Amino acid sequence: MSGGRSPRDPDCIFCRIVAGEVPSTGVHAGDRVIAIRDIAPRAPTHVLILSREHIPSAADLTSDDAALLADAFAAASEIARSEGIAERGYRVVTNVGQWGGQTVDHLHFHLMGGRSFTWPPG
Repeated sequence: MSGGRSPRDPDCIFCRIVAGEVPSTGVHAGDRVIAIRDIAPRAPTHVLILSREHIPSAADLTSDDAALLADAFAAASEIARSEGIAERGYRVVTNVGQWGGQTVDHLHFHLMGGRSFTWPPG
């Protein structure tokens, strides 16, 4: 994993996206989170909600991050409505660590919808 919690990690692709150094297709911009379209979507709607601060994963969150989490889930709800997936349902997930499927060590949530999902996943 790439370092701990910091305002920005220059080696982190998501920090570079947040900073506008790497192109992305934005769908939401807030004070604590941004949302972009996933470049390798796993569903008809697949949006990544990224923390503006470099936090390696959900395992690094504390009770001090309540406002960040509220913003992330409010963004997910708003995006789901604007993408037309709110009524039928959608999935919001974050992966933690290698066995959890995390491939970028920067807190982010996957908002996916537009198709039916099975349980348990992968």
